Amino acid sequence: MKQYKFIDLFAGCGGLEDGFLQSGRYKDVAAVEWLKPQVDTLRQRLKTSWGVKDADERVMHFDIQREEELFGGWKDPEFGESVGLDDFVNKENGIDVIIGGPPCQAYSVAGRVRDENGMRDDYRNYLFEHYLNVVDRYKPVLFVFENVPGILSATPTGVPITDLIRQGFERVGYEIIEDLRNAKVNAADYGVPQNRERVIIVGIKRGACEDIQSKLHYFYEELLPQYRSEKKVTVKEAIGDLPACVPLWDEENQKKRKSHSVPKCNYTWHKPRFHNLRDMDTFKILAEDIESGKREYDSRKISELYEEKVGSKSPIHRYHVLDADLPSTTIIAHLYKDGNRFIHYDSKQSRSITVREAARLQSFADDFDFVGSQGNAYQMIGNAVPPRLAKCIALALGCLLDEIVKE
Repeated sequence: MKQYKFIDLFAGCGGLEDGFLQSGRYKDVAAVEWLKPQVDTLRQRLKTSWGVKDADERVMHFDIQREEELFGGWKDPEFGESVGLDDFVNKENGIDVIIGGPPCQAYSVAGRVRDENGMRDDYRNYLFEHYLNVVDRYKPVLFVFENVPGILSATPTGVPITDLIRQGFERVGYEIIEDLRNAKVNAADYGVPQNRERVIIVGIKRGACEDIQSKLHYFYEELLPQYRSEKKVTVKEAIGDLPACVPLWDEENQKKRKSHSVPKCNYTWHKPRFHNLRDMDTFKILAEDIESGKREYDSRKISELYEEKVGSKSPIHRYHVLDADLPSTTIIAHLYKDGNRFIHYDSKQSRSITVREAARLQSFADDFDFVGSQGNAYQMIGNAVPPRLAKCIALALGCLLDEIVKE
């Protein structure tokens, strides 16, 4: 079975790349990421799990906006030294696929609501242009551009961002599906224990095959759905076997912020974060409400509880207990700040989810380790593409590539 060569842009900690490698249909040529903990994590994963001996060189720690250096090489006090992307691609006599997704905060509906300018001034609105320029330089058969559903409605300059993306790729010789609403998928449909909607934009190079739009409809309507799961995986099925752990807090340890009841187990990153007594009591009340079947705490009552506990009002719904019998709500990078919207369903534990639990809800394997602080780990998990979804995309894309290459 033919293997296809790919490079990964905005690689993060490697969720998308890991899924592609799990499929067995691809060979990684290079990856680009500018955040160091994510780079270190991906390098370690490639070396320990995929036997990539030169991962330190292949995973490039660099700013994709500095394109000339990205392609030709650089020496930099912050980013070190590299021969650049051209060297890796040329050694392979070109590539077949480019994967990745520019940071999504500027496209997310939540981000626009929080920002006073609706994210219109955010430079991340236009990082897709650098992705586009890499595609233009290396001319792969296909590309995969992953992002949040908010991209479908984002208009930072008054023009829909999807129009700019479509026009950009058309300018360099690629077609994407006419109606991008067809490109929206939910990870929960593909065995990920989490409701996580994403837009998966696949582009095909003009001239690679006849009737590109038919091929794209075939991918979204027939190939990818073949990899859907028969049933949705629940939170309890995903994390219920992990040892229980409880945060400890008392007056003596208030300033130490380090006392935890850590279970003896073989899982990395499975320890509770610090919680104060007020939060632990709130978590317990809300989890018991669900366990009892009463479910009295709707948004209004949760806001009242917040006001009672904290002494001030909040315009947003600050707490959420994960339902044991359903897929999780969308895991987000905000977890690195607090886990109040990701409270464990077991009232006896009175805590938010651990890094390992968050990783499982994102479908990361237990041997996938994270390099950096606890905050780094939560952030990279929340920003990642679930590897299980990525594997399904990779398998479907491999079938599409097989057909295109035959032509």
